[in-house]
Amino acid sequence: MTDRTTPPFRADHVGSFLRPKFLLDARAQRANGEITPEQLRAIEDKAITEIVKFQEDVGLQSVTDGEFRRTYFHIDFLEQLGGVQCAPPVTVIQPDGREELAPPVMRVVGKVEHLKDIQRADFEFLKSQVSAGRTPKVTIPSPTMLHFRGGRAGISREHYPELDPAFYDDVAKAYGDELSSLSEAGCTYVQMDDTNLAYLCDDKMREAARQRGDDPNELPHRYATFINKVVAQKPAGMTLAMHLCRGNFKSTHAAAGNYEPVAEALLAEMNLDAYFMEYDDARSGDFRPLRFLPKNKIVVLGLVTTKFGAMESKDALKRRIDEAAKFAPLDQLCLSPQCGFSSTVHGNNIAVQAQRDKLRLVVEVAQEVWG
Repeated sequence: MTDRTTPPFRADHVGSFLRPKFLLDARAQRANGEITPEQLRAIEDKAITEIVKFQEDVGLQSVTDGEFRRTYFHIDFLEQLGGVQCAPPVTVIQPDGREELAPPVMRVVGKVEHLKDIQRADFEFLKSQVSAGRTPKVTIPSPTMLHFRGGRAGISREHYPELDPAFYDDVAKAYGDELSSLSEAGCTYVQMDDTNLAYLCDDKMREAARQRGDDPNELPHRYATFINKVVAQKPAGMTLAMHLCRGNFKSTHAAAGNYEPVAEALLAEMNLDAYFMEYDDARSGDFRPLRFLPKNKIVVLGLVTTKFGAMESKDALKRRIDEAAKFAPLDQLCLSPQCGFSSTVHGNNIAVQAQRDKLRLVVEVAQEVWG
């Protein structure tokens, strides 16, 4: 068993980190008009320089900007595409007192197009801070986000009387243009964050899709075709991964269920290089769906939770990796936390020290398992 020299790495991570207080304060000042966008960006730069050093000190090979320039992992990117409108999400208090994020309403109101570089300047700054021998990674929301939440009703009939192929082709082209722009800047590692395939493992979410007029058994295969339109435009030398998320707002989750309903479409039909799959608790089911993993792909096992500070034991993690290796070869597996530590600006209910300890645990276990 050897270490990997290309992404994803044996010890990897999903990408977002707890925002430091000085950054949150600056964002509040910007919202109140007390500082300029340029002043905010300079403060973001300082925070990103610090989080890059943090990742390198912990021993990670892939390095992100912590998503420190974003409020939400998905909206901040998607609303910069032409033809897309996003209403801000709202926080809902459940009867048991839990806070949940009601998903943002994303509407396609015009022709979807790539009007400008979205992540390039952010990537160029990140790259300038990352040491030689490490790989800067960019995270973007999955293109399926533009369909799943609203279904047909969320997409302009005037611009897209039929979704197939025009809508899917336009979105894929917009994504392809963004990947090309990142590649020109030297980016070789991009991860698409996708809640929708994980949501299609949940009976409640499957029923909601039915109510919107979609067939939850057909959707994963349609999304595989959709994702492959993006992959077809991937620049040479770029690793394109997908992270499957069941919700991560302030340590809560939105969906549960075994990967079985989507496993074949996800692993066998999508032409992606790698998958980050959440497996931090019983909500995710067993590892049997990994039997669909083809020879040329990698699954990064999200075995360490980012939702709570309690530390996993090395022995328990190694047992789980052994269990997964009954269904997919050990050489095609890697290890990571189950999600980011702060998918939205609000952050999970976990201490900064626990964030460090969990990443260090991932690095140490990976070294002990894969060498």
